Amino acid sequence: MKLQIHSLHFDADIKLLEFIETKNAKLETFYDRIIEGEVFLKLEKGEHSRENKAVEIKLLIPGSTLFAKAISTSFEAATDEAVESLRRQLKKYKEKQQGR
Repeated sequence: MKLQIHSLHFDADIKLLEFIETKNAKLETFYDRIIEGEVFLKLEKGEHSRENKAVEIKLLIPGSTLFAKAISTSFEAATDEAVESLRRQLKKYKEKQQGR
């Protein structure tokens, strides 16, 4: 799977990028026909909230596009939430395909 990672208005360090790539690579174990993925890392505005790190992941698969967004106190936690959401979506999509 080809994965593009965009960090908006800041530079993400290499460890974070590797973490995101590793987590997204695990999605291929649930559905091996993922064409490509895009990850957007954003800092949400909000002075008083500690949960201001947003991760948006978009996956292109044959015939559909899957999307997940998560906001948490760290990019790692938000990535875990978004990847888990995509895992459930992929599982449901695969079950629909097998039912046809």
